[in-house]
Amino acid sequence: MRKLLVALAAVLAVAGCSTGADQVDVNNGGEFRFVAGTPAGEVIAEGERASAPQFSGTLLDGGDWDSAELDGDVAVLNFWGSWCAPCRVETPQFQEVYDDVADQGVQFLGLNVKDQQQLAEAFVDNQGITFPSLFDPAGEVALAFRDYPASAIPSTIVLDRYGRVAAVYTGEVSQDDLRTTLDALVAEG
Repeated sequence: MRKLLVALAAVLAVAGCSTGADQVDVNNGGEFRFVAGTPAGEVIAEGERASAPQFSGTLLDGGDWDSAELDGDVAVLNFWGSWCAPCRVETPQFQEVYDDVADQGVQFLGLNVKDQQQLAEAFVDNQGITFPSLFDPAGEVALAFRDYPASAIPSTIVLDRYGRVAAVYTGEVSQDDLRTTLDALVAEG
């Protein structure tokens, strides 16, 4: 029985979580189900990209934020929660990539969902995250991206310089794959 529980825990740690049917209560009161992640992102051909929805909200530090601030830059939007095991793995890696590409016209924005503000703030502080995060406990921004799998946590959506969705990941993103995607989008000019 113990081996079964360990195996189940390992599977759940690798998978992302999302809202929907077959829900599981988590300790923060949200409802999620586990889904398989995408193994790697793929840059969507320029002619096939759709415009991302406009959105706004309040940052974890209390400031107002609007998606117009992303205009002209490549943007990495990462939907995360402090309760999410894969988020604990990828978030420090995102910070490393952010540190390397921030001066190349690439912005990162975390979108904290289904969380308590104090837990989200502690997570950002403990991980040493310097890029901004919106506090979106109701998942309203994820709903704005309903045509993409942003309801899976973690999810990452990469926008090109024109605000179009250029890549979508569900589940944990590898640092190397994200770098390859960003290099391609930065090179598009």
